[in-house]
Formats: sequence, structure tokens, C-alpha cells
Amino acid sequence: MVPTSKRHRPPVIAVTGAASGLGAEFLAHIATSSDFRRVVAIDERRGDVQDVTWRVIDVRDPLLANRISDIDVLVHLAADYALDADPAERRFYNLRAAQTVLTASAAARVRRVVLVTSAMVYGADPENPVPLPEDAEVAAEPDTGVVGDYLEIEALVRRSSRSHPGLDVTVLRPAAIVGPGIDTVVTRHFEAPRLLTVKGCNPRWQFCHIDDLVSALECAALGLVTGAVAVGSDGWLEQDRVEEISGLRRFELPAALTFGTAQRLHRLGITPAPATDLRYVVYPWVADCAALRHAGWKPAWSNEAALELLLELRAGKHAVVGRRLSGKDATITAAGATVAVIGTAAIVRRARRKRRL
Repeated sequence: MVPTSKRHRPPVIAVTGAASGLGAEFLAHIATSSDFRRVVAIDERRGDVQDVTWRVIDVRDPLLANRISDIDVLVHLAADYALDADPAERRFYNLRAAQTVLTASAAARVRRVVLVTSAMVYGADPENPVPLPEDAEVAAEPDTGVVGDYLEIEALVRRSSRSHPGLDVTVLRPAAIVGPGIDTVVTRHFEAPRLLTVKGCNPRWQFCHIDDLVSALECAALGLVTGAVAVGSDGWLEQDRVEEISGLRRFELPAALTFGTAQRLHRLGITPAPATDLRYVVYPWVADCAALRHAGWKPAWSNEAALELLLELRAGKHAVVGRRLSGKDATITAAGATVAVIGTAAIVRRARRKRRL
């Protein structure tokens, strides 16, 4: 439950990406809330949520400023983080959307903008303290994956703060998101027959159910938290506890072999995510959600409950090193699956060499 804030007049709020995904979830949550005077939904098409004002426009359109001139708070949730999307197209969309929203909001004198990136921006590292303080350095390695998108968006926010000092921008950094329709490097990790680990390192796991992210977005929209804010369940799970809950055993490899093979597979187009993304399933990136906690926010989901839901949602799905398997490939063992993927890479590599001859 979101604490009551002291305001004389409820703000008018707009939500981008409101027709689907997280945007639709958040919109449905606030559609009839008395904390907001009016709710405006922005997307390229109308969605199913009633009791809101729909404005159909592409958030990358420079004319967006004209459509939000009556808005006090804008929550930007129009983003594409699909693992299998073309990396260049995905990044172009995400950066253009974020840049347009920030520029248009400043031009329209919107008071506050809320965006979502990820706690992944802290970086996953075997030396990370557990938990990381919320104000820890952004230390993730830039890459072509979704982590690179998050880093670029946060860089846009920092530049916007200098260019538009009157615009208050809050960035939420959720832990590994869990919920229906969520497809990430982390969720695919749990679709494998065994859990990949790196020798000498014990992963810690923190999750963020989409319902808790929605309630945190409401806190941010109401101005109860500002700046860069981590979101997630309280505490974390040790690897042994994850294996106990999931019934999955670990599959341990040396770090050099793990990341070297993953990078080769990605270069060959066999796996969707760069090797750097694999760090987020073998090294810790647990964050302390201090700002939200001090604002009175409490997650409704524990890490255990979120993991159990993730395991329910994985039913019928099979993946190895982030690559989805289907048909007879899905019935082989973890070691066999890994060998099959590496073998496929070798075949592709030989075929490419022949074409160059």
C-alpha cells in the first residue's frame, strides 16, 4: 500500500506504453486512484483500460510536447527489451523514445518524469558487496544487450538534468523482474535443465515481482522517492536455497570457459545476449532498496514467492545459455544441451570459413 502524501491538489498523470506490458499493468493500477486528478494513457494504439483519457501518438514524435501540456507527472514505460529483437533497432527505439519524452516533458513544463531501467546498471561482479548500497557506482559494462540500453538511458537522464534543471526525473532500478510475459536473461536461466554457475563464486538472487514494481512506480509518481531508486524483494536468496526451491542442480564451469564460449556463441548469432549479460546469472547484483523502504513502501512478494512463480511460469519452456530450445532438443540433458550448442557454433564457424575460401 502506498502511503498518503501531503498534497493540496492531486496531479494529472500520463503513462506512455499504456496499451501493453508494464504500461498496461501500471495504468490499470492507477486508473481509478484518488491520488491522481486525471489519468492519461499514451500509446500508438488504444488499450483496454477504461476510465482514462487515451491519446494515440508515437512517443518518438516531436509533437508529443503538444499532447502533454496539461500533464503534471509522466511515467515513461514505452520501451522494447525483447531478447530476440535486433539490438541496433531496439536501442534506437529505446533511446529515441526516452530522449523525446525528456525533451517534450521539459518543453511542456511537466513537473516530474519517472523512468524504469534496471539494477543491472550496478554491474554483476564476484566482489560486489551484498547488498549493494543504493548509491553505489554504476559499474555495468556497456554492451549491445539490454544492459547497454539501460546505461544509455541513464546517461540521457544525467544530461537532461543538466539541460533541464527544472525537470524532476526519477529512475527506478528493479531487480530481476518476475511476472507473466516477462522474458529476460534471468528468467531463461531458470528454463535450463540445470543452473549454470562459475567455479569459485556463489550467486545471490534478488527478484522484483511486477506487482511490486507497479506499486513502486506509484510511489515515484507521487514524489515519495526521487533520484535513482532500487526496487526489489527484501533480502536475497543464496544459491543453495534457490536449488532447494527449484529442484534444479548446478552445472559448474570455469569462468574463462563460460564467458569465452558465450561470447563466441553470441558472435555467431546462436545466443541472443552478449556474454556480459551472463554475468547477471552467475555473479551477485543484489541492491538495498533503502529509499523506498524509508518512504514506507513494502514489497508484497518475497524472493521465495517470486522464484516459485518464476518456476511455475517456466513450464514447457527450455533454454540453454539464453537460447530457447524446442522439439527433441528440449529433452536432452544439461551437459548434452551445452555440448549441442557449442557443436552448433563449431559447425557455423566451419561453414563461414568455407564461404571465405
